[in-house]
Amino acid sequence: MTAKSYDGNPTHLVRHPAALGGGPEHPLYCVWEITLACDLGCKHCGSRAGKARPSELTTAECLDMVHQLAELGIREVTLIGGEAYLRDDWHVIAGEVTRSGMVCGMTTGARSLTPQRLDQAVAAGLRVISVSIDGLEASHDAQRGARGSWRAAVDASKRIAASPIRLATNTQVNRVSLPELPALAELLGEIGSKAWQVQLSVAMGRAADRPELLLQPYDLLDLFPLLVWIKERTLDPNGVQLFPGNNVGYFGPYEQVLRYGGQGGGHWAGCSAGKYSIGLEADGKIKGCPSLPSTEYTGGNIRDMRLADVVAHSRELRMIRERTVEDLWGFCRTCYYAETCKGGCTWTSHCLLGRPGNNPYCIHRALTFEAQGLRERVVKVEAAPGLPFDNGRFEIVVEPMPALSDTPTLVGVPLPRVLALTPDSPGAWTRSERTERLARD
Repeated sequence: MTAKSYDGNPTHLVRHPAALGGGPEHPLYCVWEITLACDLGCKHCGSRAGKARPSELTTAECLDMVHQLAELGIREVTLIGGEAYLRDDWHVIAGEVTRSGMVCGMTTGARSLTPQRLDQAVAAGLRVISVSIDGLEASHDAQRGARGSWRAAVDASKRIAASPIRLATNTQVNRVSLPELPALAELLGEIGSKAWQVQLSVAMGRAADRPELLLQPYDLLDLFPLLVWIKERTLDPNGVQLFPGNNVGYFGPYEQVLRYGGQGGGHWAGCSAGKYSIGLEADGKIKGCPSLPSTEYTGGNIRDMRLADVVAHSRELRMIRERTVEDLWGFCRTCYYAETCKGGCTWTSHCLLGRPGNNPYCIHRALTFEAQGLRERVVKVEAAPGLPFDNGRFEIVVEPMPALSDTPTLVGVPLPRVLALTPDSPGAWTRSERTERLARD
């Protein structure tokens, strides 16, 4: 994105590489887990959040971390958990982020984002709050592990939209949520969301225990045209910007339409972990991305090292930004886009196959196999040990593409049927009918 295409929202420019203005590369964006305590029990939670980590950073240590982030040149900080607001001092940390000259935001399930906590967020200077909504009521509550969590998230979203804070939303895309995306997009317009990030559920943590929840690589053949249809039919008219997450890609005929800035030539440019982004865990661990497995990708701890030293010198934060085509394998090693893409999302590929550099969740790859009458399917072969940010192991099976009549359905809905899930489409279900069906099934 260039200054010319900047739309006036500061959160769109400060974390983008264009904000460097031609200066030396360094991380611009930090996602900071300030506690692992959580009031939800999400079935797809990669960190298996619930209880606070042993020895989470003290308030003083967190404030020192804020100052080190500012010294590093970070422009934007997103507070997460667990559930960030379950730390009593969360608003103190947020306020210091703002006072230190950085944009502060929060991503939340919003089950207990009370009016009082929203007032604290406003006073702390938060610019954006992204609420997680994973479908309509029954399916969201089932995925989030708490009845009433959808209603709480929707109500909190409406309060945020009416406040000085910008409302954004995010959705896990999986075999439960995919059929509901069109109806969910309409809901987001109704509640006042200004941006929607969609991200594939990844085989990490609790999601690794539930392989039946995950999309298969060939499901991208339905997801991408559906996202284009939703964007043009619902999001654009309602002023909701679509932001595909780092594992929704790559290249192919949809890049220009779906990628933010795509019409101006923007495209996926490889994993940004450790290059333009960093992730922090509540006990001080430093990673290039908050979603990466902790064991393999922790470069140091703020209690032992200065943040700038970890970013500059640790192998774990350098290895992704220094990745070359020689580090790729499988299909990705021979791909036309290998030099630019470098294997797509590190988080997705590592959690699936045990190492980065070969990512079957790629629309270009799915289309290539489809042209040959083939598809890829992932099969779980090793269970995850049950720790935060852990993963099992899957294998890729290449098989003939079945006839359409033999294609499995999502939550009892044939895939072509998802396009009928908007109120004015022929034979469509209303939102209440869809919710009742899911509750019944």
